[in-house]
Amino acid sequence: MQRIGREKQHRFVPYPHGEAEIERDGAAMRLRLRYAGAYGMGEKYDFFNQKGNTVVNRVEEKFCFQGEKTYCAAPFFWTDTGFGLYVDSCETTVFSFGEEEIDVTLPEEAEAVLFTGSPEEIVREYMGLFGKAALPPDWVFAPWISANRWNTQAEAEEQLDKLVKYDFPAGVIVLEAWSDEATFYIWNGADYTPVPDGGAIRCEDFDFSSSPWPDPKGMIDRFHKAGLRLLLWQVPVYKKQGGDEALNAQNELDREHAAAERLCVMNRDGTPYTIPEGHWFSGSMVPDFTNARTVREWFGKRQYLLDMGVDGFKTDGGEFICREDAVFADGTDGKTGVNRYSRDYTAGYKAFVGENRVLFSRAGFSGQHLVPLHWAGDQQSRNGELKSVLRAGLSAAASGILFWGFDIAGFAGPLPSPDLYRRATQTACFCPVMQWHSEPDGGQFRELMPGGEGNNERSPWNMAAAYELPEFLDEMRFWHKLRMKLIPYLSKTARECAEESRPMMRPLVYGWPEDRHAAGCDDEFMLGDDLLVAPLLEENAETRQVYLPRGEWIGLFDRKSYAGGQIVAAGGAGRLPVFVRPGSALLKIDLAE
Repeated sequence: MQRIGREKQHRFVPYPHGEAEIERDGAAMRLRLRYAGAYGMGEKYDFFNQKGNTVVNRVEEKFCFQGEKTYCAAPFFWTDTGFGLYVDSCETTVFSFGEEEIDVTLPEEAEAVLFTGSPEEIVREYMGLFGKAALPPDWVFAPWISANRWNTQAEAEEQLDKLVKYDFPAGVIVLEAWSDEATFYIWNGADYTPVPDGGAIRCEDFDFSSSPWPDPKGMIDRFHKAGLRLLLWQVPVYKKQGGDEALNAQNELDREHAAAERLCVMNRDGTPYTIPEGHWFSGSMVPDFTNARTVREWFGKRQYLLDMGVDGFKTDGGEFICREDAVFADGTDGKTGVNRYSRDYTAGYKAFVGENRVLFSRAGFSGQHLVPLHWAGDQQSRNGELKSVLRAGLSAAASGILFWGFDIAGFAGPLPSPDLYRRATQTACFCPVMQWHSEPDGGQFRELMPGGEGNNERSPWNMAAAYELPEFLDEMRFWHKLRMKLIPYLSKTARECAEESRPMMRPLVYGWPEDRHAAGCDDEFMLGDDLLVAPLLEENAETRQVYLPRGEWIGLFDRKSYAGGQIVAAGGAGRLPVFVRPGSALLKIDLAE
């Protein structure tokens, strides 16, 4: 590992397949080297191999069809030939990947860190710049259930009955519509005397008798007794309310207090920074997590949720710094805040929840392996979105994100087709996180696209009912129960990944960088050391061509032996192609329901 400073310089750096020529002149850096693929750059939806592309490393919120934008950026890449680079800055950087030249535009004062070695060595050294990866508890590897439409305790608890009725296992339930969606810490409808000074609150401060959540502590206890852990949705804003929305008295007090005490991100003129028009939560103020008092008061209001037994948070949003002139308490500005904010936000929550709870985060920046879990944000229920989200997962893994998942078949718009839902469920069964999720009934962004009429829930039982396919439940149940059988392998692999700084979901080029087929593969992956997964990405596909790297492989479902180093046709019988290393304990799994 070497560091390249801001001074003008010209040097040659040997790497496994040659010698890289490096020129640095202030804000411009040019690399000349041989490579077939460049991987990483955070969670990238457009391409897995970025050769031939220009990448802007900037955290941005984009609802569906992300394209070149990303919620989770990282100014870091590595090549199949054994060269890697990280720009040690939170400011926006630009990488242009040419045929044999890579041009980097970076802040003049920023250092660049060079790596050489295998992909595994480069990713491990990059992760080591930030610290040890967070290891989530084993319960995260059971199936997750979520739907924004669950906005009462009765509806949330009804899911326990449905899991039993339809015989589906689950380990985590996520509630998004639990709060007043003004403060993001008060249960919807709870009677609470507003506190003007920003002080902490307690469970006994609330009267839940007239709330849609009359006994949240009892609900959480019932979830736990049934084997379900609970995560609650969070967004980092002092929300601007308006339109037909009734003003929340506590939210207004919080906004006034944050502005007066400078607990929020500020403008240079001393007024609070607000999210610009055209962005999610426009007009809202943003808590400043570089301010120790903000951190203390923000989490002081949420401590009672942990006291109730909440098992973690779904930390949404965070892509809210859109102007360079925004000012933070630590003296930094929006030039770094555009990317750094999401990291500070999730780091604050990670410290708050401690070791035995989890975060499920969308936004992030370099070093995001310090946060336990990530999900790929918002996708519409279309086939092309499944392809892009797989590329995002592979890019995230190449960027050092160990534990990742996506919303099965997309969460937005009309219900997915049974075919898309089937193929997405099969893929998710072999990802670090397996979750289905859905937007509110009718769609929450009607001005952007029409939602489905009626119940949008992406549960297997609602899919079966909507399409009048009762047999579809049996088919989906197989994958959820198979997931439970995989948990011993997933838990063991997760511990090894955190200890060894290795992604759990690995693109083929990570393990076989000298294999030209692996270097160009963006639609297969390894899950740990023993499982090779080839998702079915084409509509109505039953089989597909699969490249098997060198070695011996055994089909998980057909138990046939396959020699590596070749392309084979695989799948069929309602199963995606999955291959296992000989001798793996996975071959002992009973595939009967």
